[in-house]
Amino acid sequence: MGNIDAIRAIGSAGSAAQVRGVQQRPGEVAGPSFKDTLAGFLKDVNTMQNQADEKIMKMAAGEITDVHQVMNAAEEAKTAFNMMMEMRNKVMTAYEEVMRMRL
Repeated sequence: MGNIDAIRAIGSAGSAAQVRGVQQRPGEVAGPSFKDTLAGFLKDVNTMQNQADEKIMKMAAGEITDVHQVMNAAEEAKTAFNMMMEMRNKVMTAYEEVMRMRL
């Protein structure tokens, strides 16, 4: 849930540069690139999937008896994956729109 706190901090501060305490030079882009952000999100989704799989395996082996814990991890991973797929769909739609533009 640390990512949620970071998002709230950005919203209240007004800009990512202010949150990090970085001074932006004219013409310089502040913060991570889109590629870095997307790669980080993909890594987070993969981690959630792996953790959910691990909890399922532990439950099958009898190490975890709390079904709610396993279901929560599985649903969290599913939701993150679905969000990632929706982001992919939006990016692909935007790309297709740009490709249809005439120069």
